[in-house]
Amino acid sequence: MGSGLFKPCVHPDFRLVFSKMSFGDKIAFLFIHAFDKRNLWHKMPVPIGLLYLNTRRTLLEKYDLLAVGSSHGTPFDPKEYPYRTGDGKYNDPHNAEAGSQYTFFGRNMKPVDQEHELMSPDPFVVATKLLARREYKDTVKQFNILAAAWIQFMIHDWIDHMEDTKQIEITAPKEVANECPLKSFKFLATKELPTNSDGIKTGHYNGRTAWWDGSAVYGNNEKKAEKLRTYVDGKLVIGDDGLLLHEENGVPLSGDVRNNWIGVSILQALFVKEHNAVCDAIKEEHPNLSDEELYRYAKLVTSAVIAKVHTIDWTVELLKTKTMRAAMRANWYGLLGKKIKDTFGHIGGPILGGLVGLKKPNNHGVPYSLTEEFTSVYRMHPLIPSTLKLRDPTGQPDANNSPPYMEEIDIGELVGLKGEEQLSKIGFEKQTLSMGYQACGALELWNYPSFFRDLIPQNLDGTNRSDRIDLAALEVYRDRERSVPRYNEFRRRLFLIPINSWEDLTSDKDAIKAIRAIYGDDVEKLDLLVGLMAEKKIKGFAISETAFNIFIVMATRRLEADRFFTSYFNEETYTKKGMQWVKTTEGLRDVINRHYPEITAKWMRSSSAFSVWDADY
Repeated sequence: MGSGLFKPCVHPDFRLVFSKMSFGDKIAFLFIHAFDKRNLWHKMPVPIGLLYLNTRRTLLEKYDLLAVGSSHGTPFDPKEYPYRTGDGKYNDPHNAEAGSQYTFFGRNMKPVDQEHELMSPDPFVVATKLLARREYKDTVKQFNILAAAWIQFMIHDWIDHMEDTKQIEITAPKEVANECPLKSFKFLATKELPTNSDGIKTGHYNGRTAWWDGSAVYGNNEKKAEKLRTYVDGKLVIGDDGLLLHEENGVPLSGDVRNNWIGVSILQALFVKEHNAVCDAIKEEHPNLSDEELYRYAKLVTSAVIAKVHTIDWTVELLKTKTMRAAMRANWYGLLGKKIKDTFGHIGGPILGGLVGLKKPNNHGVPYSLTEEFTSVYRMHPLIPSTLKLRDPTGQPDANNSPPYMEEIDIGELVGLKGEEQLSKIGFEKQTLSMGYQACGALELWNYPSFFRDLIPQNLDGTNRSDRIDLAALEVYRDRERSVPRYNEFRRRLFLIPINSWEDLTSDKDAIKAIRAIYGDDVEKLDLLVGLMAEKKIKGFAISETAFNIFIVMATRRLEADRFFTSYFNEETYTKKGMQWVKTTEGLRDVINRHYPEITAKWMRSSSAFSVWDADY
């Protein structure tokens, strides 16, 4: 297929890569490119939208999955490990180390060295002039604070960069110093390690397991897991009040406690109760199982419930369109749907039968990991409001049939160890109800919470560090430090049409003026985080289309590369009761209802626990 014939149809920035594509890839590219040039795909009927998404995903899987480190691991017999290990090893039968703790982050695109541009423009200036919250903007009824807490709960499952011992200090320039809560702050550099392999020469270790294995609840290694178990009937430790227990220093006992807040803490506690309930259900069916066997089965089932909630509940509310609802349910159930799959099992390939239950996992020739770019697009701290409006679950409904309002609390007081003290006074029901009834923040410019700019960070063990940080400024710095391309190049690498002017990014004149004041007219210098917040959103999307394209490839990858969601997603591995448990759970509402039925019966009118609970949809 001659590239010259189609040259006028292809954006100049893509002509070189297009010329090197196979015939089939060129057809696929031209198909998605035609929609992209007219910003049309999300406006089309659902079948066409699904075809677009599948075509785009296929291209991204081929061109935007890059190995970091060796592609050759230790093979093993999967029959010897029919369970999830504590550190994530022994999932991929061809590569025992893939996705385990302290393995490299992968990449979706080649790194762009920014060693000489780490402070250009100054991260303090970017944070103060473009990110810092001015007037709080929320998501109305679409997304609540539980939804904001959920994604942080997932981050605690997935990603955490290993730090170096080298300390860095950055200081606010005079032009913004008076507007910054901290005039300077110190932090540890990301540890850079040689890959000792061809291709990308250096990389960063992930301190968490990259698999969807519930490690926010279970921990990232066996040593941590041992502290959380009762060693009776496979169960985990939990307080009589339904909250996490704590060590003597106030640190909660849970799988991952670094940089926590009570929104994450209640989800950890909820899924400890879920795990323990699964243990009871499976023991009733198999009374002779040992503590270890019950623990392993319940971990498999609970991890699958978490993955399913995220796939067909949280993500559907985040990207609230008919096409995305169909797409996410197709990821789990396939186009044939839930009834067919529940009745006859997995039929056909990934399109008809879904990713879950495939005959064998598929990593597309690249060892499984989560990526640097995945980390970058999950910088979603503007989702957190400035305050939490506490409501009384025991009170009588007010004039709007909502739980009565009690008081307003600064969310900054609910972060870290002091937050755990507050939660013991508030309780699970009140905290959950309050988060359910309040909209979360919008992912936009000028909406980054102020308390995150004067934050006490934590060590891996959940204890406080001595140096406070400006998280908004640090996040800008981190993307540069980790060689993640800036916004416009990031789009190019995803086959998204780059911007030529600030007007291509947003129609907000105030935003254009503020961005130009910092970046001039050089669209190539725009930081990724700023672009993701400024970009005009697709109707129904709470995130930018740019970030969504990383979601397209990585949401699929988390399921189809994992043998416990594919070849080992069966009754032999999960037990019959365990499989039934996963099949009958359709969202977080079901999980809450299992353990706190009075909350859902009395107060939850929304169909999803992630929408504001008084929403009639």
